[in-house]
Amino acid sequence: MLDLIIARAIFVSVLTITAFFLRPFQAAPVVAAVAGLVLGLLIVLFEMRLEKVTLTRLIGAACGSFLGIVGAFVMTLVVGKAVPDPFLAVALLLLMAYVGLVVGAKKGDMLNLAALGGIFGGEKTSKKTFKILDTSVIIDGRIADIAETGFLDGVLVIPQFVLRELQLVADSADSMKRNRGRRGLDILQRIQKMAHLNVQIVEEDFPHVREVDMKLIELAKVYDCKVITNDFNLNKVAQLHGVEVLNINELANSLKPIVLPGETMRVFILKEGKEYNQGVAYLDDGTMVVVDNAKKMISKTIDISVTSVLQTTAGKMIFGKFDERGHAQAGQERHERPARKNEPQPVTNVAAEKTTIES
Repeated sequence: MLDLIIARAIFVSVLTITAFFLRPFQAAPVVAAVAGLVLGLLIVLFEMRLEKVTLTRLIGAACGSFLGIVGAFVMTLVVGKAVPDPFLAVALLLLMAYVGLVVGAKKGDMLNLAALGGIFGGEKTSKKTFKILDTSVIIDGRIADIAETGFLDGVLVIPQFVLRELQLVADSADSMKRNRGRRGLDILQRIQKMAHLNVQIVEEDFPHVREVDMKLIELAKVYDCKVITNDFNLNKVAQLHGVEVLNINELANSLKPIVLPGETMRVFILKEGKEYNQGVAYLDDGTMVVVDNAKKMISKTIDISVTSVLQTTAGKMIFGKFDERGHAQAGQERHERPARKNEPQPVTNVAAEKTTIES
């Protein structure tokens, strides 16, 4: 990356100096130098934009421009006899070349160069389909489960500096960090073994950037692709830099079951809540359920009525209320219901009953 910046700077400088000494169109040296500098910057900007264009678009744009120029030449031969104006010929040439360039570039995406094989076989996908994995989402491990379902397409990009960070975590003196790092390496091996996924390890690095998060953002800008993470801070910083992010936590929250106020649900009260007479339960997906009037029902499974649902950045919280009277009434109905034919009758002590009657 640094070498490319130096090459661009040398190119602009040489063009500026050449324009200063050669003075095109007999312009003053200073004016010619400024014109050369502007022209050099425009060429570099065009080259930077051209770098992000796929090969299919380039071929389509070239073919479209060629056909546009041929069409303009034919139209000039016909129209030029009726209206012999040089400006009209130039205008037709520019118009047809521009239209051919734009239309050809848009239609170029329809080309399937991979079918030709050879040097075109590598042009199977554009950088738009790349997705960069960060360290936190690899250690988290859920990315492997998502990949197995087939919801991820394109190419999963793993930067070399992310692998180095995983290695440092795996070699940490702290046992917890060491286990997390080894888990991340195991997840990567699991992903690489998936036949339907295309996993690439890239060597691009940014020595002038220290933080790994900023390196990920810079790499996403170079590849013009998305970053997969579950880091809240990286998510916000990437959005500020105009980089698209796929957040695993947001995906998990969106897949949680929808509960509306007024519905009933069955939960297991695990512990006491922070407020008076509250109990706390958890759903299978980890969603916290805060239940009023449930302090006495700890370690019991009860039916509650949902009162409200709160969506936060950390997840979803459900608030409910336990009706003691309804619970007691339901218990009484179960106690007073008539015994079925096959239901065993309670055993009475006949001797004790006889003694009571005689006395």
